[in-house]
Amino acid sequence: MNVLDLIRAAGPILWVILALSVYVVYTAAVRAQVLSRLGRDPSALIERARAVTAESGPAAALAEVDRAADPSPAANVLRAGLSRADRGAGAPQAAMNAALLAEDARLYAGLSALGTAAQIAPLLGLLGTVIGMVRSFLVFSSTSSPTPTQLATGISEALVNTAAGLIVAIIAYVARNALRARADRVAVQAERVREELPSWLAPRMAPATVIARPVPEVALSFDGATPPPVTR
Repeated sequence: MNVLDLIRAAGPILWVILALSVYVVYTAAVRAQVLSRLGRDPSALIERARAVTAESGPAAALAEVDRAADPSPAANVLRAGLSRADRGAGAPQAAMNAALLAEDARLYAGLSALGTAAQIAPLLGLLGTVIGMVRSFLVFSSTSSPTPTQLATGISEALVNTAAGLIVAIIAYVARNALRARADRVAVQAERVREELPSWLAPRMAPATVIARPVPEVALSFDGATPPPVTR
């Protein structure tokens, strides 16, 4: 019995597992490509934006970030904070928080689906195993002396489904963990920008120092003469 014969004998559950495997491989490949594009090191852009902010202000730094056209989450969070730098101390932080939530959704998209596939695949394999064993017992009920070929059909269905379900679960689990670790590394850069940008903008948002002018103080006298004002 070759591999094709085993697949034919494995029953309909195996085709469901094979379809799930195609979905797992496709999702993992797409997410790996997306994270590779988003995972470019933004350190040089961050340092350049810091220098431009100190020298020329947030507007010039925003123009520098836009000119770089960096699609990384760190660049998008930086762009959101700089674009609100002229609207008060709390506006950049709120804009960066909102941008970071959107970038997290983009980074971790599809990972929960891979986790679900890793949980479902062994259950599908177990279901195929149960169906195969039931088929083997039905052979005993239909004939008193079943042949090895008749028994092998149900047993092979059980074992092939079990193996296929475990293989798909392992692939999905490993891919999910690897992609999550990579997404975490990219998210750390965006978190760094959110924590550092307020300190860049703080010197420009500091309130101006008000110089108090001396107030003349008038001393009261009850002898009819008005003394000159005393200045403190």
